[in-house]
Amino acid sequence: MKKKLLVGMVLGASTLMSYSTYAQEEESAEVYLEEYTDEFQENFFEGLKQKGIQNYDRAIDLFLKCKQLEPDNSVVDYELAKAYLQDKKYIQAQQYAVEALLSEPTDYWYLDNLLTILDKQGSPWTSIKEQIPYENDKLRENMAVSFFKMKKYEEALAVLKEIDNAPLTSELTRKINDSLQKSTQEPTTPMEEKHIADRNDPVTALRTQIEELLSRSDYEGMLAVSKEALDSYPLQPYFYFAYGTALNNTGDSNKAIEVLESGLDYLLDDGPLESSIFRELSKAYTKIGNTQKANEYLNKINSGL
Repeated sequence: MKKKLLVGMVLGASTLMSYSTYAQEEESAEVYLEEYTDEFQENFFEGLKQKGIQNYDRAIDLFLKCKQLEPDNSVVDYELAKAYLQDKKYIQAQQYAVEALLSEPTDYWYLDNLLTILDKQGSPWTSIKEQIPYENDKLRENMAVSFFKMKKYEEALAVLKEIDNAPLTSELTRKINDSLQKSTQEPTTPMEEKHIADRNDPVTALRTQIEELLSRSDYEGMLAVSKEALDSYPLQPYFYFAYGTALNNTGDSNKAIEVLESGLDYLLDDGPLESSIFRELSKAYTKIGNTQKANEYLNKINSGL
């Protein structure tokens, strides 16, 4: 965040103090920048805390202060959209969700949040098609994955027809067809998932690399590898667990919760992985002070639900 503030703040401070020496300008700008960044961070992290304990009005007020301090920060727009969504103020939520996505069109979470807001309103996604860069290939891939997660299989298949990513199209189409035929077919087993992974050497290699990093508690290294893995293979629930665990152990428990809970939507019949996700979610909710949700996930492990 400091990097994003640096250029604008230093230039602004230099203009205001144009009659001082260069050394004085530089020193004053650094002090001003530090104070400004501290104010932003204080409001932002308090906003995350308030959102985590479901005090959405207070969280929104704090994020709006951050918006005043950094008008072009897409993370602030994203958090505002999520807070307004939780507060069931869908018009405002949609406004900020669109702004966030326009800043980062390839970000899966920004798009997924926007589609969730539209779904809560009962609005078709086509209502915002002209407002977003739909021609972006990565955005369309993310949209297909998000629709699959939401069990909107027909919408996912329609988007897949416009995607040139053969591996993603093939795997996602297979998963959609499996889901559509689930009532008449046996569910996919963990062994089948393992077989798929074995056929796809990059997936196996990434999982092995992540498991090694996890065994050493190298969460910083795991953060980068698991994010890359999830970006490349967004249908693999293990990579959601890995990325969420890395986030939770590098100071971003709010983001970890979002990633881990998304991973649950891609699980088939993997009991051990589900328990691992529940355990990490319990830890994450504990860190943000939501003991009710922490105990809820802990009880799911103990009860076997």
